[in-house]
Amino acid sequence: MNMRERILAGSAWVALTLAFSGATFAPVMAAEPAKTSAKFSEDTYKYLELFGDVFERVRKDYVEEVSDQQLLENAINGMLTALDPHSGYMPSKGFQEMQEQTKGEFGGLGIEVTIEGGIVKVVSPIDDTPASRAGVLPGDYIIAIDGKPTPSTLNEAVDKMRGPINSSITLTMRRIGVSEPIDIKLARAVIRVQSVASRAEGDVGYIRIGQFTEQTQTGLDKAIKDLKAKIGPDKLKGYIVDLRNNPGGLLDQAISVSDTFLDRGEIVSTRSRRAEETQRYNAKAGDAADGKPIVVLINEGSASASEIVAGALQDHGRAILLGTKSFGKGSVQTIIPLARGESAMRLTTARYFTPSGRSIQAKGVLPDIEVQPAKVERITTRNFRPYEGDLPGALKNPNDKEEPAKPEAAPAVPPAPGANADPTKKPDEKVAAADNDYQLRRALDLLQGIALYHRASVN
Repeated sequence: MNMRERILAGSAWVALTLAFSGATFAPVMAAEPAKTSAKFSEDTYKYLELFGDVFERVRKDYVEEVSDQQLLENAINGMLTALDPHSGYMPSKGFQEMQEQTKGEFGGLGIEVTIEGGIVKVVSPIDDTPASRAGVLPGDYIIAIDGKPTPSTLNEAVDKMRGPINSSITLTMRRIGVSEPIDIKLARAVIRVQSVASRAEGDVGYIRIGQFTEQTQTGLDKAIKDLKAKIGPDKLKGYIVDLRNNPGGLLDQAISVSDTFLDRGEIVSTRSRRAEETQRYNAKAGDAADGKPIVVLINEGSASASEIVAGALQDHGRAILLGTKSFGKGSVQTIIPLARGESAMRLTTARYFTPSGRSIQAKGVLPDIEVQPAKVERITTRNFRPYEGDLPGALKNPNDKEEPAKPEAAPAVPPAPGANADPTKKPDEKVAAADNDYQLRRALDLLQGIALYHRASVN
């Protein structure tokens, strides 16, 4: 794997949230002398002198003593964070935590955040973490931490949310559509990110990719193999790839996942300020899904690397996108180790473009079929209207050799989605996940319809 293939396309806005975010980063470039396109101008020297004057005045006269290291690291971070929301400086501790997260395990809350208008905003909770179990939702604004206003910078906010494993923290949220703030109490935990999970939904293979880590492609290969074995390659009608609330991760894994379902063509291109550094990544021959239909689920929590996959499959007509518009992060960050590898800078170095040449930066990927999250309940009134066969003296169907069975006089009302059909079951028993997930239910219906259409076309 070359240096550029290790560029991070993922949720770089949370590199500062390493203690609790699901971002998985790895160093991708060795530190090297900075290359300048031109000599410093007179203005440059003037502002460097100005910086020195400010630095010295703060060291001498600030109300409290501040170390030179703290001042310089804050200055570096300020220079980077002023560029865009995803560039920043990682001191040694943060850089070390980032490297540990690349392995898919870390300590914290399991929440991806960004900064918006000086307010910390949740991009998405990570599957099966304290944040997701406590009900944290994409789009929530964290306005207070343990009863105190949330700092206006991401770095400070993250420091407030960090803490020992099993320690408690209360986040006060503002949620769209809810008038009053919501207090959510969580316990920090060791976060083990399961990148890929799968299950059979009848004759459809459901694959959930929660984040793009080093284990993603391996997990995807296993999921497809297991689903083919469980359902049967001939009976399997297609796949649902769930990228909802997937905040991104490693670019090389996003490319590999796209390649899994594509037989040819461009997957993504990355373009920097220098045209000669444009990189294009193409699919290799072979479609692990054997050409079967694919529905990709996306929402506002689908960001960056997950948008690369969604955009590539959409542009090639390989998948139907269902759900809501994605987050809209179309930039690439490079992790550059500094100071003998003890710290690093995260720098936005390129934009990525889908195969058709579109940038989704600040626009997102639009689904082919928009389906808002919803709760569906069956009508509970009984149907007392008779069928034709119930009418006295109704003609028999000539294709029936036997007397058709009479329906029950008072048919039971079918249970609502998520309800227990068997009244002897305990109320808290789990029901099929699709029953409680309207978007997933629609995706399953869509795949069934595609399968019926193809069967009718063949016949």
